[in-house]
Amino acid sequence: MTANNISFIIPIYNRPDEAKELLESFETLSGAKDFEIVIIEDGSTITSKSVVDSFEDRLNISYFFKENSGPGDSRNFGMRAAKGNYFIILDSDCVLPEQYLNKVLESLNSEYIDCFGGPDAAHHSFSNIQKAINFAMTSFITTGGIRGNKSSVNKFEPRSFNMGISKETFEATQGFGRIHPGEDPDLSIRLNKLGFKTRLIPEAYVYHKRRISWSKFYKQVYKFGSVRPILNRWHPETRKLTYWFPSLFNLGLISAVILALIGFNLPLKIYGIYFMSCFLLALIKTTNLKVALFSLLAVAIQFFGYGYGFLKSTILLFVSNKDVEQQFPNLFFKIKQ
Repeated sequence: MTANNISFIIPIYNRPDEAKELLESFETLSGAKDFEIVIIEDGSTITSKSVVDSFEDRLNISYFFKENSGPGDSRNFGMRAAKGNYFIILDSDCVLPEQYLNKVLESLNSEYIDCFGGPDAAHHSFSNIQKAINFAMTSFITTGGIRGNKSSVNKFEPRSFNMGISKETFEATQGFGRIHPGEDPDLSIRLNKLGFKTRLIPEAYVYHKRRISWSKFYKQVYKFGSVRPILNRWHPETRKLTYWFPSLFNLGLISAVILALIGFNLPLKIYGIYFMSCFLLALIKTTNLKVALFSLLAVAIQFFGYGYGFLKSTILLFVSNKDVEQQFPNLFFKIKQ
């Protein structure tokens, strides 16, 4: 496989600044530059058209504007329009290191895979909050460790911020569904059911900015927790006890505080040891005291947001007879036929 087989698929919604930074990183990629970039403007009110136009003499870019229908449908739109036979899907808040495409091609040419995922990392230019959130979302000590865990290389569930999928695989699955978030694990599960293989390519990492405020981060992880019980209902064979850990973590912490008020401090001390471990690991990884302190807040938000969303969604699904989409209309995009 060579670069001219590759089409990058990038949905964008009201983020022209991110588009500019991502496209600039394409210019610095080492190796061949004859890949295709497909930009899908998902009904933005602040478009990236002028940004894209400024790169068209240097990069092979196709630009499409469509009505807002969510990132999943926009990726499907882009893959249908793309000329390549292998698609690499990126979020607009990513930046590519110069070796990215070379590492992808090396891996695919060494051992072809129908679908791959890559991890994410924090660039040195990111804000302290972004670096702290990246630690919470990628560290083995939190709920996000699978993203960069080399022991999870096989049977990896790629995430759409950094994901490759062949044209054949896309056509067999019809791509992403309308749920959001959760459209990428849903696709990964359906891929595995159809017998397609997935793999993590650890060297194919991207710099992923993620959310830039605590409130946006909380909203994101809350939704992550909310969709998992829905995916468990759709794909019961994927249910795992580990999905309950954030909820159990929250209930345990509440219990530990109550027990401490009546004089039994051991459970709260155990939580203290855990958070101290998070702090030390973040300090070692980032060598930044402020980021390490922020990481404590990021981990707490991650556990609370995901755990609360998961528990609430689980209870609602158990007690309600409503259709999933009727019960959670905010988690589904409407698509006009």
